[in-house]
Amino acid sequence: MFRLMGAKIADVPKLLRAEDLDAFEYAAVRWGQVPQIKQEDAEHLAKEAQANDIRISLHGSYFINLLGEGDIPQASKRRLVACATAAEWMGAYVVVFHAGYYCNLGKAESIKKCVEALKEVSSTLDTLGIKKVKLGPETMGRHSQFGTLDEVLTLCQQVEHTQLVIDWSHLHARTGGGLRTAEDFRAVIVKAEEILGIEAVRDMHCHFSKIEYTYKSGERRHHVLDEPGFGPNFEFFAEIIAEFKLRPVLICETELQDVDARKMRDIAKKKMTEKSSKSYL
Repeated sequence: MFRLMGAKIADVPKLLRAEDLDAFEYAAVRWGQVPQIKQEDAEHLAKEAQANDIRISLHGSYFINLLGEGDIPQASKRRLVACATAAEWMGAYVVVFHAGYYCNLGKAESIKKCVEALKEVSSTLDTLGIKKVKLGPETMGRHSQFGTLDEVLTLCQQVEHTQLVIDWSHLHARTGGGLRTAEDFRAVIVKAEEILGIEAVRDMHCHFSKIEYTYKSGERRHHVLDEPGFGPNFEFFAEIIAEFKLRPVLICETELQDVDARKMRDIAKKKMTEKSSKSYL
């Protein structure tokens, strides 16, 4: 439930365990076409994560656009492979990434192009012997970006070695504040379950924060959990976690990362306890 960039990266798992947090997303967002971490440092992180029972994910380069023109898609695929290579070293189970921008492509053509690109990346990872790292296309918050819920579900349905990644704040912004009730969250889970199956949904990778948006463009900026006037409300998602017995890896994306991560952890635990108690009534 945490993302951090720091000089002593191998210390992070121990620090998280001290706060009773159990997940860490390594930010490789400025990477080029080769891993920008030493293999020995990544493997040290993997060792410490295993010792402290911390799950690791890696957020891929922002310089990925599978829908771009010219050499951009090929360079983007190489960046994804570089991120997956490092993810394998550090024991990360998924590379979260932004697929790109629609540019001048229609929605159907965009999906087709993304599917083809990801199948090629998946095949390359197989060839390199990278078996444990999944590719995680993320739901995006701006209307110009590829990454509606339907688009992400389609990629996960059609491409092997993919991981469902739902950024709930992005989804909220993309739909003009569409996550206002527990039922709104439930509808997303039901739809994902119908397409990908219950296990894929239970094990989803998530990002969460409150978010500011405009109806015209979508996402504007993230906000902390206690800031009034913004959504979505984490308690509604926590209700759905308890109802469907979900076990998501949940990454906090507010500026108060560990503080808000602990708040989400406590809210989710409370909802699960309440749900369990009601089942015995």
